[in-house]
Amino acid sequence: MPKNILTRGHSRSLTRTHKIAIAGVGTLGAAALAISAVPASGQTTTTSEAAPAAQVAYSSQPIKDVKASVTDQLAGTSEKVASIEAKKQAVAETAQQKTAAAKEQAAAKAAKERAAEQAASRSAARTQTKQVAAKSYPDNLHGWITEALDIMDAKGIPGSYHGLHKNIMRESSGNPKAINDWDINAINGIPSKGLLQVIPPTFKAYHVAGTSWNIYDPVANITAAANYAADKYGTIDNVNSAY
Repeated sequence: MPKNILTRGHSRSLTRTHKIAIAGVGTLGAAALAISAVPASGQTTTTSEAAPAAQVAYSSQPIKDVKASVTDQLAGTSEKVASIEAKKQAVAETAQQKTAAAKEQAAAKAAKERAAEQAASRSAARTQTKQVAAKSYPDNLHGWITEALDIMDAKGIPGSYHGLHKNIMRESSGNPKAINDWDINAINGIPSKGLLQVIPPTFKAYHVAGTSWNIYDPVANITAAANYAADKYGTIDNVNSAY
């Protein structure tokens, strides 16, 4: 500790109360203490380390201002925090909405793909059913007439089983290889051929698409003759003699 050196002896006592000055420094209330001693004779006692005198000011206003400033800062900080949280919440909600929208789009796409697959599957099943359900016809007169009637029905050519059968029996007796070598057509070099005795030019002109181009083919011969009869007589059912 430094020693005080008195100008008039060591036994002289101080008669004036020391003045103590306290100054608040900063918002944390740090204080600095300065002490000065003045003798009764008016002479000044000096010390080896003299602290500068400071004027003491007693007021609560600065403290209030500091408190108010801190409160304002805290309030501002709270508002900023709230704003940041609100933005985060908005971003999170937007992300959730985008995710939900993406899920809905994916679900819709998957539903369309499933529907397309189901439609394709049903189409394939129908095609397979048609193929399985395709008719088979016996290779005889009954089978030829039946198959010819199905084709005629699909092409819109009129005629009945009875009308076809009666004309076939009259013209060829049911022989698909029959050929007329004695009538006027034969004399002219174009003999009538097949079940319904059709000459080649007529067969070619009234040939029904999807059937054979062989004039001796039973179904091709029947349908071509029925097509010709429909054009000339309205239907094969109206033919009761050579045509």
